[in-house]
Amino acid sequence: MLQAMRDDEKMGRITLAQVAEQAGVSLSTVSKVLNGRQDVATPTRVKVERLLEAHAYRRTTRSASETPLIEIVFHELESIWAMELIRGVENVAKAHGTGVVLTESGTRHAPGPDWMEAMLQRRPLGVVLVFSTLPDEVKQQLRARSIPCVIIDPAGDPDPDVPSVGSANWNGGLAATRHLIECGHQRIGVITGPEDMLCSRARLDGYRSAMTMAGLEVDPGLILFGDFHVEGGYDRAAEILSHPQRPTAIFAGSDLQALGVLEAARVRGLRVPHDLSVVGYDDVPIARWASPALTTVHQPLRRMAEEAAQMLMRLRAREPVSTRLELATSLVVRKSTAPPPEN
Repeated sequence: MLQAMRDDEKMGRITLAQVAEQAGVSLSTVSKVLNGRQDVATPTRVKVERLLEAHAYRRTTRSASETPLIEIVFHELESIWAMELIRGVENVAKAHGTGVVLTESGTRHAPGPDWMEAMLQRRPLGVVLVFSTLPDEVKQQLRARSIPCVIIDPAGDPDPDVPSVGSANWNGGLAATRHLIECGHQRIGVITGPEDMLCSRARLDGYRSAMTMAGLEVDPGLILFGDFHVEGGYDRAAEILSHPQRPTAIFAGSDLQALGVLEAARVRGLRVPHDLSVVGYDDVPIARWASPALTTVHQPLRRMAEEAAQMLMRLRAREPVSTRLELATSLVVRKSTAPPPEN
């Protein structure tokens, strides 16, 4: 700590002792705030963080024995698409000679409260977060410590004050539904993601737009919200396929849900695509190995992660970055779609 203060004085930067004096607290309290300790009163922590941010305080360079790290934070690591994001971050980290640390924390909306303290112990170069947004408190804590962050956002519409990388969800929903319409389907069901996620609603809006533009009726009974997992896709498909006038095609809002749809169809003796066409979303590697191979919307997950990690390195170098980068989606036609069965 003493050496860090001396280095700051040589560089003409504010020292932690000066921050402590301005905040009217002890040096140890400032140190606790920097390290994310929870045993500091909230008003005191906020005061110190604001001073650190106002003076653009930066910790001294890590020692040569420490490995520079990029931290990527998920709310769950079980999803297949999480592996695609990890590979993307690793590609960039490798090119910059850094390591990658994975953390599972919180809900799909924000990391948990215990994450900050543990992250500060690791002292990463920056953080890539797979969440739809960040609480103001988390933003403040990261900024006060000059730790850059970027959101990989397949889920929603993050606040404009945090750089983010997303994809064109509305266009993806439109392309998936248009393909089914062009195959000749008119009764098309949709199983989108969780209702409180904007990507779910964007894909659903794309579906509705395609149906409306084709002059087709949108049956509310054929619209269900899922959870992006296989089990959810199976359960929702069971409901749709029990409809008195079941659809001849289903657009599932993720490949995992589409796999659940395939199984629900098989259990009911329906052949895909002869009796039921199915379109997924994401184009994760397993989609091409499904039986039949899954027609799906390619969401460039690995590239999204690469772009996010590159943005992080530019932020670390204090270079300008885009506030919001949205990558294109594209339809990949395989063998799970065909014209509807003849009556």
